Amino acid sequence: MSAHAGPASHTNRLSREKSPYLLQHAGNPVDWYPWGPEAFEKAARENKPVFLSIGYSTCHWCHVMEEESFENPATAEILNRDFVSIKVDREERPDIDSLYMNYVMATTGSGGWPMSVFLTPSKKPFYGGTYFPPEDRYGMPGFKSLLAELSGAWKTRREEIDRSADSAAEFLGAKRRLDAPAGKPGPELIARAAESLSKMFDEANGGFGRAPKFPRSHALSLLLRHWKRTGDSRSLAVVEKTLAAMAAGGLYDQLGGGFHRYSTDAVWRVPHFEKMLYDQALLALTYLEAWQATGNDDDARVARETLDYVLREMTSPEGAFYSAQDADSPDPFAPGKKREGAYFVWKRPELIAALDGRQAEAAIFRFGIEEDGNAVQDPHGEFVDQNVLYLAHTVEETARRFGMTPAEAGRVLDDAKKKLLARRAKRAAPHLDDKVLADWNGLMIAAFAEASRVLGEPRYRDAAVKAAEFVSSKLAAPGGGLFHRWRDGEAAVPGNLNDYAFMAWGYLAVYETTFDEKWLVRSRQAADTIAESFADSGAGGFYLTSSGAEELIARPKEIYDGAVPSGNSVAALVFRKLERVTSEPAYARLADRIVEAFAAELEAEPTGYTQLLAAIDWAAGPSSEVVF
Repeated sequence: MSAHAGPASHTNRLSREKSPYLLQHAGNPVDWYPWGPEAFEKAARENKPVFLSIGYSTCHWCHVMEEESFENPATAEILNRDFVSIKVDREERPDIDSLYMNYVMATTGSGGWPMSVFLTPSKKPFYGGTYFPPEDRYGMPGFKSLLAELSGAWKTRREEIDRSADSAAEFLGAKRRLDAPAGKPGPELIARAAESLSKMFDEANGGFGRAPKFPRSHALSLLLRHWKRTGDSRSLAVVEKTLAAMAAGGLYDQLGGGFHRYSTDAVWRVPHFEKMLYDQALLALTYLEAWQATGNDDDARVARETLDYVLREMTSPEGAFYSAQDADSPDPFAPGKKREGAYFVWKRPELIAALDGRQAEAAIFRFGIEEDGNAVQDPHGEFVDQNVLYLAHTVEETARRFGMTPAEAGRVLDDAKKKLLARRAKRAAPHLDDKVLADWNGLMIAAFAEASRVLGEPRYRDAAVKAAEFVSSKLAAPGGGLFHRWRDGEAAVPGNLNDYAFMAWGYLAVYETTFDEKWLVRSRQAADTIAESFADSGAGGFYLTSSGAEELIARPKEIYDGAVPSGNSVAALVFRKLERVTSEPAYARLADRIVEAFAAELEAEPTGYTQLLAAIDWAAGPSSEVVF
């Protein structure tokens, strides 16, 4: 059964999978295959093109395309007759996602999910895009008309398609040819990145650029490091303004803590409501660093509330961390329907009914509640009469407005938040993607370990240790390696570079917190596996997949620090730290090789590699060592 449909009248091959995303599509009338030889052998045998659909279980537009197209019997009939259809969970197979996303980005100029790519039976892409509406609209071709056009072209212009696919495969497998700059990249590149970020800064609202706005946690962390190194007050001001604006907006869950994925507007008011584990980890780290830099208690509060949200809603009984919460959930005002943000938004009368009179007035003022709703209206009327809670006024302003002391206003508002949270908890909760990913757990483990040291919270240390124990036992692969995914009692999918790099970071952070040497040993084991199994001995750096992984039409290698930092960037930092802890120079050489391999990219666009620049900053020192 899908995330939105009623009882399924069909069952396809995806019903045997573990991925929550694939299981959402197990009841579609589309004859879906999971990625594997069976699908491509069928495509070759029947001389059909492959339709590859990539997404994840908490993706709003993935749900939309499913409801519009994949649950539509007429569309399914076309797919089943003229194509072999494959579903891939991008979070379960980041290697496949990375490879074909590079193709879509190169051919269309943008990317996203759901990703829709058409392949030859030899896995070579010849057409791609993201979401397609069922009929022509939004300036995009309708999915059914696109299927008809591509099916016709496959039958009548096959040689042209094969040439295009061969060219695409050659492009994806090509080595980078950027000329490396003279000299070794150093702190001067950090200064250039800081200058560029400063120019992109939204002076009025915080953040970078225009809507939609993403948090960009590692860019903010880099600016903090630049401020610390140089005393550049502008960098600190950019960070302070952005962190305050994000925490005051609807991007931040004002009741339950934690951050939504991004803001659809420039003022951080209306978010895209899904919550991803990696955002909680990275933003908690950034807010902790900001608190260390400035002593602003609001930063420590946001970090605590974010970590407490993860412990409350995204942690398994065994201590591992779940992947994500959906943007969509059942609409409390329209039974039987699902809607983005339904769990989080409020109509004014509902909020008033949940609170006492005076308390309701204070909450309405504090959280910017309006009679007709405060959410930006979209063309489909999705947020009519709805309010997203944001901090429209300070506690002090609320106190003055209602004749209270700030302390009294704080107590009134805290009680209101508890009541609203309890009321919200009675709604049907968003879908929880309960698969456990080694790489994202590594980030979260590092955040909890760091928070336990910075905030003096033993329970955060305990959470980090418990999750690290889970990954090291439940996701252990033969020969001392790691699996990528665990769900429903099964570990599967060989670990990729991010799994080893992020868990090496997490293990090392736990070691630095507990001084239990087994975590240092495990960090070194993960780092050594990276050096042995992922290295590009020619161009340098590390591939996303190991030497023993499934062979795709190209072996992806990532360096861009997007919503999640690249495995190469995190590995560079881990290698540097291990060199200091172990006094083994081989780790420093490995870190240097990463920086040298991507020096041209760093020189060309330093703002795209802020986590790698943070590793360069760490290597530049000064650092202190304490020997027992």
